[in-house]
Amino acid sequence: MKIKVYNLAGKETGEMELNDTVFGVKAKPEMVHQVFVQQTNNQREPWADTKNRGEVSGGGKKPWQQKGTGRARHGSIRSPIWKGGGVAFGPLTDRNYKTKINKKTRQAAIRMCLSDKAMSGNLLVVEDFKFADAKTKLFAAALKTMPTKMKKFLVLTGAKDDAVMRMTMNLKTVKTLRAQDSNVMDLLAKGVILTSKDGIKKLEEVFGK
Repeated sequence: MKIKVYNLAGKETGEMELNDTVFGVKAKPEMVHQVFVQQTNNQREPWADTKNRGEVSGGGKKPWQQKGTGRARHGSIRSPIWKGGGVAFGPLTDRNYKTKINKKTRQAAIRMCLSDKAMSGNLLVVEDFKFADAKTKLFAAALKTMPTKMKKFLVLTGAKDDAVMRMTMNLKTVKTLRAQDSNVMDLLAKGVILTSKDGIKKLEEVFGK
């Protein structure tokens, strides 16, 4: 599969061959969904916390005598059936939402997302990310020249690039990652992947195994 290559002015400068092992994979929605759910679960924090009847203060004395009052029998006002009492089987902060998934499954789902972007024309490749100066307005101007109507970009760099990170830090619709850090959640969240020739080579190196 071949893809067009552009410069930072949005002009076509040539073509690049893509590895079908990474960019020519048939999508399986159920597998992508499985990995997406796993990733969101691993980011979930258990904030809710409740107290059971043994942790609620008070209630040491029996509310009334066992017999003779005509009322139901009760041993503590901190019973779960009392207002202000403990909670039975409530949420706790020690709950673990994390789930595990095979590395091969995760990488397969990433390849499917990359393939979908490439086949739908939402994978854009530039020669490099070498700007005259590391300024946000220069990167924003380059994005406007790209042949796409999408507004949300996932920028993938071939290696750690502090200059690109600084330039995109204040762009709300842009997220920058190293190519090897690509994940299903970010690939699905952004409409367009913008990467360089080095980024493509890194993607094929990491996910083409």
